[in-house]
Amino acid sequence: MSQGSGKTGKKRGVASGGEAPVGVIGGSGLYQLKGLSDLVPTVVETPWGQPSDPFMTGSLGGVPVVFLSRHGAGHRYLPGEINYRANIAGFAALGVKRIFSVSAVGSLREEIVPGDMVVVDQFIDGTRGRPSTFYGQGAVGHTGFAHPICADLAKTLVEACRATGARHHSGGTYYCMEGPAFSTQAESFLYRQFGAHVIGMTNVTEARLAREAGICYATLALSTDFDCWHPDHDAVTVSDVLAVIAKNVASANRILEKALSSVRRHGTCSCQEAPANALITHRDAIPEATLERLSFLGILPPPPPPASKGGAR
Repeated sequence: MSQGSGKTGKKRGVASGGEAPVGVIGGSGLYQLKGLSDLVPTVVETPWGQPSDPFMTGSLGGVPVVFLSRHGAGHRYLPGEINYRANIAGFAALGVKRIFSVSAVGSLREEIVPGDMVVVDQFIDGTRGRPSTFYGQGAVGHTGFAHPICADLAKTLVEACRATGARHHSGGTYYCMEGPAFSTQAESFLYRQFGAHVIGMTNVTEARLAREAGICYATLALSTDFDCWHPDHDAVTVSDVLAVIAKNVASANRILEKALSSVRRHGTCSCQEAPANALITHRDAIPEATLERLSFLGILPPPPPPASKGGAR
């Protein structure tokens, strides 16, 4: 990956003007995006704290791209420790309207073998206690989430898989567990009964927040193992997972490069319109600090400046 100038930019607020960049979130094994050039590490200050890492802003094949390593450099954060709100808010601040998420998963289905790619279209949320909304603290919002994956972005990923010859599956349900331990065998059997196809620890939280922020989101899931339900496979080990990830990353890079070259970056879709119909609380009842946080995302316009205290003459 090109090292760029080595300078670190610092951004705050919603970017405007020019072509909207496309976001990429790299998961286990994908800590950088091959082919990304003109790199500038960009620090984004958010009302929810620090993102996992500086964002790497650059271009790939002429397409402006913003890349973030989900777990941070050196894989420092557990799935439950990731500051998902800061990560998604950072993308919003940089003007990103579409995010491709890459994630290692376990397979819960015989037909999804280690090494396969899955472009999921549904989630089941099994996480516990993670902050997974930008609302609260005086602002109530309920965002539509029946179809959590952007259909346009998912179609782009499927077409990219076909174009690169990757073995893939179009559609499937991602069960998001809390972790960090892998499943018990009883749990693995249960998730199969739920109808889940793959299991991971991160993506549903990202998807919820992206929808609240009006950002399109799609997942390219990299199957690494059969979890522990399969009678012909042992329990999951980190070494086994990493070995498959190493093979998958090269394929994932090719898929992303193809997807980024063809993604529709102009116009809007229902994902981006979701925030307009979510907020219930009357604006006048929302505390100023909460208004400022929501305006950072573009969910609400910024609060008006304070009135002048000077008297009339």
